[in-house]
Amino acid sequence: MELNQLLQNTKIISVHGDRDIDIKDICADSRQVAPGFLFIAVAGICTDGHDYISKAIEQGATAVVYDKAMIEEYFERVTYIQVENSAKALAEIAAAWYDYPSTELQLVGITGTNGKTTVATLLYNMVRKLGFAAGLLSTVCNYVNDEAYPTSLTTLDAISLNRYLRQMVDAGCEFAFMEVSSHAIHQHRTHFLQFVGGVFTNLSQDHLDYHKNMLDYLNVKKQFFDNLPKSAFALTNVDDKNGKVMLQNTKASQHTYSVKKLGDYKARIFEKHFDGTDIEINGKELTVQFVGVFNVYNLLAVYGTAILLGLPADEVLITLSSLKPVAGRFQTIRSANDITAIVDYAHTPDALVNVLEAIHEVLNNNGEIITVVGCGGNRDKTKRPIMARESVERSDRVILTSDNPRFEEPQDILNDMLTGLSHQQQQQAINILDRREAIKTACNLAKPGDVILIAGKGHETYQDIKGVKHHFDDAEVVAECFSI
Repeated sequence: MELNQLLQNTKIISVHGDRDIDIKDICADSRQVAPGFLFIAVAGICTDGHDYISKAIEQGATAVVYDKAMIEEYFERVTYIQVENSAKALAEIAAAWYDYPSTELQLVGITGTNGKTTVATLLYNMVRKLGFAAGLLSTVCNYVNDEAYPTSLTTLDAISLNRYLRQMVDAGCEFAFMEVSSHAIHQHRTHFLQFVGGVFTNLSQDHLDYHKNMLDYLNVKKQFFDNLPKSAFALTNVDDKNGKVMLQNTKASQHTYSVKKLGDYKARIFEKHFDGTDIEINGKELTVQFVGVFNVYNLLAVYGTAILLGLPADEVLITLSSLKPVAGRFQTIRSANDITAIVDYAHTPDALVNVLEAIHEVLNNNGEIITVVGCGGNRDKTKRPIMARESVERSDRVILTSDNPRFEEPQDILNDMLTGLSHQQQQQAINILDRREAIKTACNLAKPGDVILIAGKGHETYQDIKGVKHHFDDAEVVAECFSI
């Protein structure tokens, strides 16, 4: 493709060299550059692509896009394009390279602190069950129809996003659902994608290692809705105090869902049990295979989005009742002697509270709750004491353990958690750094009728220690304990 074509949507400050050249491929990682490539230098969290412009040229890049005035020497064989914003340019160039795939799909973005994976995955599962070709971009796995592609990021980089969306178009997909993280919004990874709708789930403390404060976190989420076109819809959880904030400046049509207030999509809850919940949505009764009020909100978001996409209400409700929980989200495992273990990805204070309250609602004082919880390393440290406190206050017994320590010492993370507990609570909590031993101990302590919550890692099948991912699956460890 011609360089001129790739740059047609980008705000250019200056050009040094020939713009009428053919580009063989585009890249933002200097290690992947080959002869004939366009290299886009973007400043990231840990590294700055501008530091690798020379390396990219050495490897054969024939054009370079950058936004810092730092070129000391120009090579005749290379075209240098200084732009207003490299991150935005990367997204614009990626969209052009893959021939604007988002414009050929009904693309819906789901953002919020908790529930993104569940809502996006259930929407994908629903439209597949209804016979439509569809794609999914999520924390757990990416899908193009039934073809699965493993992932480790909530929202991919701009080039990967457009590549997957092009695969979806080429595979005949009509719908695409994607999680939109605050990091991705802030870093312009979703810039220049055309969304037909955006969904807001909720907002609570998370990622304060990245964002300055909660207001900054809120405003970044809001940007997603501010940028939706007039032709799109914006669906928000009006029961969340920040729900209406998301709609303040959006040009999209505004829609709400609620359990407690009036909303375009309204649910009532009748009965809760560990196998599911009896609910009503907009006056229609159904039983769903999900537990907890937080999951009722997720299902409302799915229902509302499906209706706004033009799917028939009756078929949507029937399909909702057949959908199953996403892996690692309130995943229930039963033992032969009536002990229930729940594996959940809850890694924020709010998510942890939601899961524990859901367990309490079903247990109704008939059995004890044993919680196994840790916190990830090299992430928001301010939530660690809160996570510990919420666990102790809402559980009968708590085992503090390791999560993904990454490059931190597990004991240091646990010590941070302990600062959230009183002296008496610290004496009551059990500290076992080895996660496998912590889960085994919880299983040994549990009696018939008790519930074990294993929080934090959910669907993950690894433990990240010092940069190495070791195989570890919470559900697998529980199953081993229950089979003994």
